[in-house]
Amino acid sequence: MAQPLQSLLRIEVPVIVLVASHRMPVRAVLEMKPGAIIELPKSADDPLEILVHNRPIGIGQAVKVGENFGIRVTRVGPVDLRIRAIGGERAGSGLPAADGAGPPDDGPRRGAEALQHA
Repeated sequence: MAQPLQSLLRIEVPVIVLVASHRMPVRAVLEMKPGAIIELPKSADDPLEILVHNRPIGIGQAVKVGENFGIRVTRVGPVDLRIRAIGGERAGSGLPAADGAGPPDDGPRRGAEALQHA
């Protein structure tokens, strides 16, 4: 029985660190050129959401790791929330929306605001 569990724990899932999201008119997207700067509604020091399957599971701070970016995890949601995210479940996280600025197709995606106060 332990062998199937070990195999399951080796499966890789997509982890995304969300810097910010921003809505733009279609015209601005179509006119975008190399060198354009898109101002994001977030301070460089603000916490970043950690997502699995586009579901928030934690929060962290951006750090530099050698020549790469990294994230120092500062809050993590409960295990059941992380399990639902790993399974790709889209609803029922129980977390309130952080800012409502997510993509229009994010459906019941919840922000990590609740994790900040956990």
